[in-house]
Amino acid sequence: MTPSEPGTAVSVQSTHARRGAAAVFATFVLNGFTFANWLARIPTIRDELGLRPEQLGLIILLGSLGSLTALPVTGRILSQIGAVRTVIAASVVAAAGLVVAVTGVAQISPLLVGAGLFLSTMGIGAWDVGMNFEGARVEQALGRAIMPWFHGGFSIGTVLGAAVGGLAIRWSVPVPTHMLVVVGVAVLLVVVMTRGYLPETAEQRRAAALQGEHHGTRSYLRFWLEPRTLMVGLVVLAAALTEGAANDWLALAVIDGFDTPNETGAFGLTVFLTAMTVMRFLGTFLLDRFGRVVVLRLCTGLAIVGLLVFTLSPTLPLALVGAVLWGMGAALGFPVGMSAASDDPVKAAGRLSVVATIGYTAFLVGPGLLGLLASHVGYRHALLAILVPLVVGLLVIPAARPPAHTAEGPDGAAKAA
Repeated sequence: MTPSEPGTAVSVQSTHARRGAAAVFATFVLNGFTFANWLARIPTIRDELGLRPEQLGLIILLGSLGSLTALPVTGRILSQIGAVRTVIAASVVAAAGLVVAVTGVAQISPLLVGAGLFLSTMGIGAWDVGMNFEGARVEQALGRAIMPWFHGGFSIGTVLGAAVGGLAIRWSVPVPTHMLVVVGVAVLLVVVMTRGYLPETAEQRRAAALQGEHHGTRSYLRFWLEPRTLMVGLVVLAAALTEGAANDWLALAVIDGFDTPNETGAFGLTVFLTAMTVMRFLGTFLLDRFGRVVVLRLCTGLAIVGLLVFTLSPTLPLALVGAVLWGMGAALGFPVGMSAASDDPVKAAGRLSVVATIGYTAFLVGPGLLGLLASHVGYRHALLAILVPLVVGLLVIPAARPPAHTAEGPDGAAKAA
C-alpha cells in the first residue's frame, strides 16, 4: 500500500458525498415542484368541479389515505431494493396518480380525482421517505447537518411550482395539459438525478439483507413502540400539519377571506413558500450556532405568532406578514425530525418510516379534516386549529436531542461520541 492511497480513498469518498448531496438536493426540488404545481391549481379545480369546502376536504382526505398505505412499508422496501430504485418507482407511481386525477378533472368526476390523489400520495410518500433516507446517508458521509438544505431544495421546488401554477392560471392553461407536462419532465429528471446517489457498500448491502431475513415485519413494527421515535414523530406532525395546511388552504383563505382573484391566492402561497425556503437555508447556520432544541422552539414560536396574525388580520397586507412568519415557523421541524430519526444509521430506515408516516398523516390527512371545519367557520378561522398540535409539539421538542451514545456537534448534527 502506498502512502497516497488513504488520501486518495478519502478524496473519492468526499467526491461521492458532494455528488450525492447535489443529486439528493435536485430530487427534493423535483418533488416540491411536482406537488406545488398541483396545489396551485386547487382553486381552479374547485371552480371547475363546483365543489363546496366540505366536498373538497373529503377529496383531499380520500387522496391522503394513499400515503398511509405506502409509508408503513417503505422502510422494508428501502432495505430490500435501495434508495435509487425506491425513489424512481415512487416518482412513477406519483406521476401516474396525478394523471388519473387530472383525467377526473377533465371528465368532471370528483371520485376519479380522489382515486388519482390516493395513488399519487402513495408515490409521494414513498418518494419522500426514500430521498430523506438518502439525504441522511449523505449528511452522515459529509459529517454536517445539511438536511435543512435538502428540504430547502424542496421549498425551492414548491416556490417554482407555485409560480408556474400561477402563470398557468393567468394564461388559462387547462389543468390536464399543465400537469401532464409537469409529471413527464419530473419523472425523466428523477431517473437522471438518482444516478448520482451514494453507492451502497458491500457491508451495507449485507447488513440490510441480514436485517430483512432475520427480523422481518416484526422488526419494523417495534419502532412504533420506541418513546423517543414517537415524540420525534409528534414534532414532525406539528410541523407537517403547519406546512400542509398552508399548501392546501392558504391560497383559498386569501381568495375567500379577502375577496381576491385566484392569482392573488397563488401569490399568497408563493409568499409563504418563499419565507419557508429562506428559513430552511438559514437552518444549517442556526443549528451550527444553537442546536436542535433551541431552533425548533424558535420555529414553533414563529409558527404560532404567524398563524394568529394571518387568521385574525383585518387586512391582506398584514395577513401576508403573518404568512411570512408562518412560513418561517414551518420550515425546520420536518428536516430536523428526519435527522433525529436517523441518528442511528443501522435503524434509520425503520425509524424514518415511522416518523414519516406520522408526519405525512398530518401533512395530508390533517388539511382534509380542516376542510370539513372550514365549511362551518371559513378557511382562515379553521386554520386556528393548528395551534393545538403546535403546542403539543413544543412540549416534546427535547426528544429531538441526539441520544446518549451520540453527541451533538457544533453543526447540529448527531456525531459519534
